[in-house]
Amino acid sequence: MTTDSGEPRTPESFEPGNADDGPIPPAHPGEPHAAGLSSRLNWLRAGVLGANDGIVSTAGLVVGVAAATTERGVIATAGIAGLVAGAVSMALGEYVSVSTQRDTEKAMLAKERRELAESPDEEFAELIAMYRTKGLSAGTAKLVAQELTDHDAFAAHVDIELGIDPDELTNPWHAAYASALSFTLGAALPLLAILLPPAGIRIPITFVAVLLALALTGTISARLGGSKQSKAVLRIVIGGALAMAVTFGVGQLLGTVGV
Repeated sequence: MTTDSGEPRTPESFEPGNADDGPIPPAHPGEPHAAGLSSRLNWLRAGVLGANDGIVSTAGLVVGVAAATTERGVIATAGIAGLVAGAVSMALGEYVSVSTQRDTEKAMLAKERRELAESPDEEFAELIAMYRTKGLSAGTAKLVAQELTDHDAFAAHVDIELGIDPDELTNPWHAAYASALSFTLGAALPLLAILLPPAGIRIPITFVAVLLALALTGTISARLGGSKQSKAVLRIVIGGALAMAVTFGVGQLLGTVGV
């Protein structure tokens, strides 16, 4: 990297007061370093999981019922009831879970703020020690701790000690909305797939539609998490196929014995 004059940059060129000082550009502009990333990932995660649960649970339900009866009204009633119950359950579960996480984060932040007010010297020494455990020399750790403390002591401590951004706490409503909506959309696919075709082919069509949808959600979840797509897709497709196969067998058994 060079300066505007073409000279190679040196550590001295970054010292305070240098004419080159200014806004620091991101090292990799294409990477998501913006504030609020954790919050967005939270509701994206809830959305992907909600869609997956909606597809699998509703598919298992309607395939099981369709294996026991060909009555479209019975299948529709079971599927719609499962969709509504599942969406409400997913939203409530996400809201309670994320609310608990948010309450815990708030309590930890309040504790850190109290410790800074009551024993600032001890907290400063703790900050230096934590930077030293990350590999900084004693002098550098003290310099970094001092500059960060002068800028925002509270933010410096919660960042390295708790890994929390006080301005970007997890939002339970975002997770609940995303989960409920995605569950509903996911559940609608197997419900339509089982109701629209003729009785003789509705189960095979539902199997194919569900497996394709699961492959898509597996791909999306793998991309969000940066993991290998083939493994994620294989896991979710095999799981969905097993769920439908089991409920189909149970439905056939109950239909045969007339339960």
